[in-house]
Amino acid sequence: MKNREALNRLAAEVTQGELVFSTHTQVALQIRVALDDPDMHSEAAAKIVQAEPLLAARAVALANSVAFNRSGNPVSDVRSAVVCLGLNLIRALSTALIMRQIAANPAATHQQLATRLWEHTSHVAALCYVLAKRVSRQNPDAAMFAGIVHEVGGFYLISRAEAYPGLLDEEVDKAWRTGGEALVGSAVLKALAVPEEIATAVGGLWQGRVVLPPKNLADTLFLANCLTPIASPLDANVGMEGNPETRDLPSQVMADAELAAILEESSEELSAIAASLSF
Repeated sequence: MKNREALNRLAAEVTQGELVFSTHTQVALQIRVALDDPDMHSEAAAKIVQAEPLLAARAVALANSVAFNRSGNPVSDVRSAVVCLGLNLIRALSTALIMRQIAANPAATHQQLATRLWEHTSHVAALCYVLAKRVSRQNPDAAMFAGIVHEVGGFYLISRAEAYPGLLDEEVDKAWRTGGEALVGSAVLKALAVPEEIATAVGGLWQGRVVLPPKNLADTLFLANCLTPIASPLDANVGMEGNPETRDLPSQVMADAELAAILEESSEELSAIAASLSF
């Protein structure tokens, strides 16, 4: 089966609401739903996080990172980590767990692809946090959330590759860039109940609706995606090829001396956040 046909069938499955998630992903989704309770408080959130060892470990690790632990006093328990990070960041972290679980057990031939995609994702998420805080003045937690989910369609693509022969052949990047990612990714974002603000920002990236210097979450996400040294193995930049105003932005970004200085000053923070997202 040609990859375009396979992608069309996958897209039809997704748009009809027939998303297929593993048992591990379903558990991670239940955790996210529980954490989305508007009346949630830190004590209850800590109990939920403690029930998932991977999430608990990453929460404590992030709370101990230079980005969030300025005092240097070690955080050794989940409750303290939840208080340190705040519920919005804990929700973003639980979403990161979902992303990893979606493609947690691909066939051996796709394992490397999934690993590379997560390395790209975690670095973009870290960049989003720093750029939102120091450049675009957006909500850093929301920006990190957008970075975490911006490759959601790609993870789902990998998870379904065995069911659709040809889906990940050598020409998948072309089909993915010309509408496939936006179609599949939008449906998965909806299934995961990702907030509209975040979904809109990710959609802006897919469609190339961005400006620089960054003014909003979509611009911040785009800038992070330009700056990461770890490219997406799916080369997911939908819509940029046909837009001359957007096509030349990455080279303009890389030539910005002020931005380069900010990134150099934030290098330790960036590394710490990216490492803490390494589920």
